Amino acid sequence: MNIHTPVVDAAPDRDEAEAALRLLRDWARGASATEILELDPSVARLVPGSDAVDYPALSRDYPDGFAIDEGYKATLPDLQNGPSSLIRGARQQIQHVGISNFRLPVRFHTRDGNDLTLEASVTGTVSLEADKKGINMSRIMRSFYRHAEETFSFEVIEAALDDYITDLESFDARIQMRFSFPMKVESLRSGLSGYQYYDIALELVEQGGVRKKIMHLDYVYSSTCPCSLELSEHARATRGQLATPHSQRSVARVSVELDTAAGCLWFEDLIDACRRAVPTETQVMVKREDEQAFAELNAANPIFVEDAARLFCEQMQADVRIGDFRVVASHQESLHSHDAVSVLVEGGTFASESIDPKLFNTLFHVG
Repeated sequence: MNIHTPVVDAAPDRDEAEAALRLLRDWARGASATEILELDPSVARLVPGSDAVDYPALSRDYPDGFAIDEGYKATLPDLQNGPSSLIRGARQQIQHVGISNFRLPVRFHTRDGNDLTLEASVTGTVSLEADKKGINMSRIMRSFYRHAEETFSFEVIEAALDDYITDLESFDARIQMRFSFPMKVESLRSGLSGYQYYDIALELVEQGGVRKKIMHLDYVYSSTCPCSLELSEHARATRGQLATPHSQRSVARVSVELDTAAGCLWFEDLIDACRRAVPTETQVMVKREDEQAFAELNAANPIFVEDAARLFCEQMQADVRIGDFRVVASHQESLHSHDAVSVLVEGGTFASESIDPKLFNTLFHVG
């Protein structure tokens, strides 16, 4: 007697799959919750109303006593520093990648030999090669913290830069540190004094193995229009008509490359150079006699925006501690609904054919 075993199709068709699903759901209607939980999770998800049956019971309490060791840290995922296969987009070198506005207190030397602690905002970037996924951003902050408590100098920034070039295995790097520097100034005639605050940024740039030290200063002054002054005087002289020339708050951003071999250029030195170039700096403490003096000072120093750029340039050229430099001036006019601007560059460090669309918008002093 021959017995033939029926052939079982290893790949059921759609009708058979739907019949099996109906059978599972019929069974589930009479099954207990425990029986459903004991199913394979991939099967249990097919049962109506049991979408989350395979979701683990997670603790909702913060584990205060949990401690990690090196073994645990080694298991943590790190997608940012993953293999090049994870790169999204073009495999292209990125010139600058890092952090911006990382704030911490930093001590600075002043020209009179004192130290001053100021809040600084740090921007740190490195280049990223085309075959690298990303960088560990926190290393930049850790590198800076290792040196920031030392009395400040460009050498401290250099030490931080050395650290994170090594840590991040990068070729080019940059650290920029911004802060507001206070300097006591005297009133023009009343004998009062007060603190003027100057926006300063220090920048250390390494590119192609060459390092440059750069200082940026925003200098705020009053600019009286020479043309408006002459027209006002003409109205007085020819028609006995009282008229006033227009003047306005103005800002110059002076950026200089430092030649440290020629000596130290203190913050105060660059501020003094700007005052010599354009002495109509805005005032801190003002009584009536100071206001009158300021009107006389403006009348003695009327300037167009072109004059301002060249006057600052003259002072930069006269200082052997300054190499390449750039002057960006903005006269925010009371006559026009627009500003008058100028840019003067000497040397290749700051040369650029393109102008940042927001460059002149940043030359705005809020009192």
